[in-house]
Amino acid sequence: MSAPQVQLLLTGNELMTGDIVDSNSAMIAHELKELGLTISKKTTVADDLNLLVAEIITITHQADILIINGGLGPTIDDLTAQALAKATNTTITEHPEALAHVTAWCNKRNSELNAPNLKQTMLPKGCDIISNRNGSAVGFSLIFQNCIVYCTPGVPSELKIMLAEQIKPHIKQQLPDNLICDVTRLQVFGIGESSLQKLINEALPDWPESIEIGFRAGSPLLEVKLSTYSQKASQLKALWQEKLLRVLGDNFIAQVKEKPFTLAEHLVKKLTEKQLTITTAESCTGGLIASLITSVSGASACFEAGYVTYSNKAKSEMLDVPSKLIEQYGAVSQQVVEAMAQGALAKSSADLAIAVSGVAGPDGGSEDKPVGTIWIAWGSKKAIQSECLLLPYTRQKFQHYSANITLDLIRRKLNETTQTPCYIKERAFQAKQ
Repeated sequence: MSAPQVQLLLTGNELMTGDIVDSNSAMIAHELKELGLTISKKTTVADDLNLLVAEIITITHQADILIINGGLGPTIDDLTAQALAKATNTTITEHPEALAHVTAWCNKRNSELNAPNLKQTMLPKGCDIISNRNGSAVGFSLIFQNCIVYCTPGVPSELKIMLAEQIKPHIKQQLPDNLICDVTRLQVFGIGESSLQKLINEALPDWPESIEIGFRAGSPLLEVKLSTYSQKASQLKALWQEKLLRVLGDNFIAQVKEKPFTLAEHLVKKLTEKQLTITTAESCTGGLIASLITSVSGASACFEAGYVTYSNKAKSEMLDVPSKLIEQYGAVSQQVVEAMAQGALAKSSADLAIAVSGVAGPDGGSEDKPVGTIWIAWGSKKAIQSECLLLPYTRQKFQHYSANITLDLIRRKLNETTQTPCYIKERAFQAKQ
């Protein structure tokens, strides 16, 4: 059993010119998600009668549910009712419920019931009214080509109430009784979509069709979503989720519900549970790692101190990095970054440390240490690990990705994992000493 296919048709010249930014489709998608429905296609057209008619005919032939948003107002460019009537070969007539609504709306505001208002009462014959307690234009619905068509206002506040109070309950009544939506969200870091899909294809070639698998790339976490729409498939999902987790390995962060979590949130939770503290020593990231950690509520339980030692002088004065070490190997080196980590541990008395030194760019690179080179050190006083990566991105992306890599490396250390992250396999760079 698969979910009904839902499509959106958005109308308005303002959407096409960029004068209005579309937020309604996101609202509709969010509301439908609670019913286990996702939007398979979204189409936006200008206020053109022929274009609207053509799209309505095409979409209703493909979809089970069509939601048309916009074009219900009193002006000449509001064409939804006319377009739907023409597409369905239905006449336009004055709808008594729509007339009563517009009349009451005008009376409440002591305004004249004029011709533009009355235009909003002219709807396709036989349609059902969707009331609008916030605006003058009612919504309406009908069935065409076995597709339920809902026509909704473009004003977000009107659409929101109409969706929650009328459209969602009506859609729910149309869904099969045995349609059970069960969605599992898994957060992953350290492997890209294409690499993960390749792994799944190779390791799990018999993945069942009844369990939909989808990916949502984020910055920096990747979300893997498993969706089922029947009791049988839902019961089967636990087995295949376990198989998938073995494929994900140490790249798996956590299973989450609606609200996604950041790497920093996961790390703060883990450090707090283990009653461990952490310190940071940053050069090229300029305090971003410390900022990510301290942005999490409760970080005071695990964050000891952060040192931003951008200059060589600061590295020596604040972290006791020997100046001779910097002169001999350079600030961007294994020796210096490990000394930064040890210095931060000594100065702060934290249990764990992260230290970074690199070339964020766009200037400052060399043949030996090109732009994007970064040395990372992490660990405790007993054991400091270090790695050199090449991340040839823009300055901001370099800093963002570098900071999150360091959080992930500490996470893996706390989990006592042994798997080498893909970003180290793919980005390892041996800078010349």
